[in-house]
Amino acid sequence: MPILSAIYVRLPNWIGDVCMCLPSLQALLNTGIPVVACARPWARDLLSAYELAGFVEMHGRWREDRAAVDAHRKKSRHVHTRGLLLPDSLSSAMVFKFAGVPSAGYRDDGRSLILRWPLRKPPATLHAVESWYYATSQALARWGLAAVPPRPGPRLGLKLSARHLAQGRQAVADAGLEPGKFVLIAPTATGLHRGRVKVWPYFDALTRSLQELGHVVAMCPPPSELAEARSNAPTALCLPSLHLGAFATLTSLAGLVVCNDSGVSHIAAAADARQLTLFGVTERTRTGPWSPRATCLGSSTRWPTLDQVRDTASELLRQDPDQ
Repeated sequence: MPILSAIYVRLPNWIGDVCMCLPSLQALLNTGIPVVACARPWARDLLSAYELAGFVEMHGRWREDRAAVDAHRKKSRHVHTRGLLLPDSLSSAMVFKFAGVPSAGYRDDGRSLILRWPLRKPPATLHAVESWYYATSQALARWGLAAVPPRPGPRLGLKLSARHLAQGRQAVADAGLEPGKFVLIAPTATGLHRGRVKVWPYFDALTRSLQELGHVVAMCPPPSELAEARSNAPTALCLPSLHLGAFATLTSLAGLVVCNDSGVSHIAAAADARQLTLFGVTERTRTGPWSPRATCLGSSTRWPTLDQVRDTASELLRQDPDQ
């Protein structure tokens, strides 16, 4: 096989999914071959501390995305390339195929004939982190590259830049907060899961209860979720919105993050923050936070009660912050 110019990796479209793919991205980088990330524009900031050979913005329109990948490949003179498709969509396979990037990926969505290396999916019981990591390890094996450990490590291992750290710390200082002495809540979650709302319904009551116990409760929603966040927790201190890297730093500076099974949960896990994640409609064995510092309550059929969440949060806040 000729020496590879680069590996192009198509990352998923959701923030939480990109966080869960970080062990896969690191495995690709560990090969020493230049890695080009193809992802939604917001992922550029989140991944800015990684030594990537390039970043190609994906917008979900396959012809435009194909043209962007093709232009980057030609400009960078990446003659001999390989592609790894972490999303299962047919359109993502078409983008790489018609941009001249022979690719590996799961053979979902009728795309086996488009993939150079179609991969058989592992059992559905695997966590999403493990499933994407398995695809990565299988692709590297097919390409004759360095073997990777059989399973991902216990942490997602998000790399944060000096800029991320400084912006997160400045946000805490500007709000008059003390690192480790505030609770960060995320009382929103984008979209529905099988027609059901993904937001735990008692964030307002929890906020007031924690405030009565002497805890400062803050939130930092994105602009698109600001109105909903204020409605769901009107007494919480609302910080100005941050880019993803700075927000990841903010989660690591909180004494505890309380959130739904959403992108915030996975950002907190990636930043190794202590968190309490609440489930009511999703399966935590499949998409729960990949972190030894995460505590989960609830199930796919029943939300935890207010008393359960308040008591668990209080207990976690009494523990050593490094636990």
